[in-house]
Amino acid sequence: MTGRFAPSPTGRMHLGNVFAALISWLSARKEGGKWILRIEDLDPQRSRIGHARLIEDDLAWLGLDWDEGGVDGKGPNGPYCQSMRGEIYKEALEKLQATGLTYPCFCTRADIMATQAPHESDGRVVYAGTCRPSRLGGSFDEATVDRPERAIRLFVPDKDMTFTDKLYGGQTVNLAAHCGDFVLRRADGAWAYQLAVVIDDALMGVTEVVRGSDLLLSSAQQIYLYDLLGYPAPQFAHVPLLCNEKGIRLSKRDSSLSMEELRKEYTPSHLIGQLAYIAGILPEPFPISAQGLLPLFSWSAILPHPAITID
Repeated sequence: MTGRFAPSPTGRMHLGNVFAALISWLSARKEGGKWILRIEDLDPQRSRIGHARLIEDDLAWLGLDWDEGGVDGKGPNGPYCQSMRGEIYKEALEKLQATGLTYPCFCTRADIMATQAPHESDGRVVYAGTCRPSRLGGSFDEATVDRPERAIRLFVPDKDMTFTDKLYGGQTVNLAAHCGDFVLRRADGAWAYQLAVVIDDALMGVTEVVRGSDLLLSSAQQIYLYDLLGYPAPQFAHVPLLCNEKGIRLSKRDSSLSMEELRKEYTPSHLIGQLAYIAGILPEPFPISAQGLLPLFSWSAILPHPAITID
């Protein structure tokens, strides 16, 4: 068992980030497995090394220790910051290009957003195929283009992908209808989330991916990539989103629920106890350490709600 937590260092962690981190850590540690901390700093305009250091400090404060990774990249599968893994992604992209399933794309709106995880609550848009060529299979470098600024997009077939989520059970996602052709690399050279996360999880030996339920559809795209690249897919385990009183997914804009503010109000054991109660692991929110919670953790205790509202 190897789990991972892969935050983006674009601001301070909020309660929803910590919730996913805690469940991932508990699941891996309960099985005697490893836990990796990977820094997903793909977006060069928003990612900051200072934010990554704060993430590490917050995890350490909560008692969520990691075996590999972090900013300094301890472990055999580094580097653990995505901004330093470009050559690895390039090699994978060349392998995908050799399949004849990639093509140049000039649709800038989708391109701009392509480094971000495509959350369902953000109004995910299925690509209309504007730049898809009439015939796939030719050499990418020989494609006729009018200008060099181009993203690289991957063709997806009209195919159902089936998988079993650890919490939400059996899932069937049609790649063409629900996902669409997706970007592998932006026009400015930045690597897209879907490609980077698959390569990193595969090469780092991740066997279980725990994350928010708004990324459930991404599992289908990623399984498709795993198949094309010849890697085994991990077990996916999506957890309920934490939402504010308006029912909107928590984000780094919810400063009152950021770790900066939460650390002023709670001790680590109080915060862990609150999150364990929210998850359904504890019958009431009493103080407990992450380590102390391990004997009580069970996936069967967590109800597969799509979201949980925080008062």
